[in-house]
Amino acid sequence: MNLKYSAAVSLIVALGGFLMGFDASVISGVVKFIEPQFDLSKIQLGWAVSCLTLTATLAMMLAGPVSDRFGRRSVLKCAAALYFISALGSAIAPNFTMLVLARMIGGIGVGASLIIAPMYIAEIAPPKLRGTMVSFNQLNIVLGISVAFFTNYMILQLGKSNENWGTWLQFDAYNWRWMLGLEAIPAFLYFFLLFFVPRSPRWLAMNGLDDEALDVMKKALGESEAKKQLVNIARSIQSSKNKERISVKELFKPSLKLVLIIGVVIAITQQITGINSVFFYAPMIFEQTGIGTDASFSQAILVGLTNLVFTLFAIWLIDRVGRKPLLIYGLFGIAVSMFVLSASFGDATYQLSKKSISECSDFVEPSQLKEIENVVFESDIEFNKALLSSVGEQTFKEHQSEFIAKAISINPWLVLTGIIGFVASFAISIGPVMWVLFSELFPNRVRGLAISFVGLINSGISFVVQLAFPWEQMNLGNATTFLIYGIFGALGLVFVIVMLPETKGKSLEELEVILIKE
Repeated sequence: MNLKYSAAVSLIVALGGFLMGFDASVISGVVKFIEPQFDLSKIQLGWAVSCLTLTATLAMMLAGPVSDRFGRRSVLKCAAALYFISALGSAIAPNFTMLVLARMIGGIGVGASLIIAPMYIAEIAPPKLRGTMVSFNQLNIVLGISVAFFTNYMILQLGKSNENWGTWLQFDAYNWRWMLGLEAIPAFLYFFLLFFVPRSPRWLAMNGLDDEALDVMKKALGESEAKKQLVNIARSIQSSKNKERISVKELFKPSLKLVLIIGVVIAITQQITGINSVFFYAPMIFEQTGIGTDASFSQAILVGLTNLVFTLFAIWLIDRVGRKPLLIYGLFGIAVSMFVLSASFGDATYQLSKKSISECSDFVEPSQLKEIENVVFESDIEFNKALLSSVGEQTFKEHQSEFIAKAISINPWLVLTGIIGFVASFAISIGPVMWVLFSELFPNRVRGLAISFVGLINSGISFVVQLAFPWEQMNLGNATTFLIYGIFGALGLVFVIVMLPETKGKSLEELEVILIKE
């Protein structure tokens, strides 16, 4: 067995996960700048973020069949090319429409790599190390999210530096364009490295190319094991051909009612508690505490690092502690963290003193703020509406964070604690555990279809959450928005305690007996 070969191939393929994580979260640093530049409404701003998820969902539905026809490696090369095109297209987008189109192109790459990268790794990895090697992809997704937060912050700082090369590259004038365009570098590297990756041995066997399949498997498994696995693959392919196609109606049979309800509720809960609001709008959330742009971007890095560390803890704990305990502790932490955030913003007050107004004279006429001078606002909704009425929409969009920094009275460390607590609770529980549960809950004959079905629901909820967050923040306020997330977390906790069985240590056949009521 050549572990170095299979590990190297798996790591190259898992770069698709890195690009997916980077592409999905890099937008968090961009939203502050594109809103005033393109004069976006809150729904348009949400659309700029969520459009990637929409096309990713569609690509997820098609990626499997397309890879069966053209090959896993070919689809991954196309995904890498789409990431590259999307990065450059987003960076040079002259208007909002072109930015959305470019991000939607990237979404196709996200959906394809999300499905095909772990599939390819599972098909080439040694059986005893399959779980570990497939986890490379999930870890790379989390790493990509963290790196996106870091590079956003670094570009922001380079724009403020006096370095000649930074000035020449115009990091200040084109900061958000550099944030989006930077992805072209790892995308190009991924495309180049995929030429050194063999075609999937299972795909080769499916297409009658047994000799090439055997050559690939010899490099990964050794000769004797390769021959044994090739026989198993041939048997599996033949068995699959003999099976009847499963229709969606199968999922709604009375015997599957319990597992389908559990799957759908867990899929909804994972997204409706607000994880992608935090990942995709982290700097915006932190700016609402008045800490300023630089500090908000640096605190977003903490979000990415927390996600990375606690995802590693989840992988380590899931087979030691069990699925249900992790979900219980995690959802409890999610609910409490969101209630802390809601209470923090609910207790905040906003007041622009005469001194504060004079400090804003660089970007607004003090006379425009005369009517709200020394007025105490009890909520962000009241303050934002009064501010918008006083200074106009364009000034409000460009300088909202500066006004908030001058006016707000809040404990920003309590908000940071709530966000970090929420991300840690999510990353150690329902984030990674959901996918493990899906692979265990559904019976063999409908597992693939059922996971696709609940995965589609999960992506749909994610799209809605991302789209609606800026509108919720402006019209419902931070306190109410986070309260809603907390309530959903608490409802999910009750559901898990009452309805979810522990799946740890049970075979798939044992679980089928427990969960499927004929």
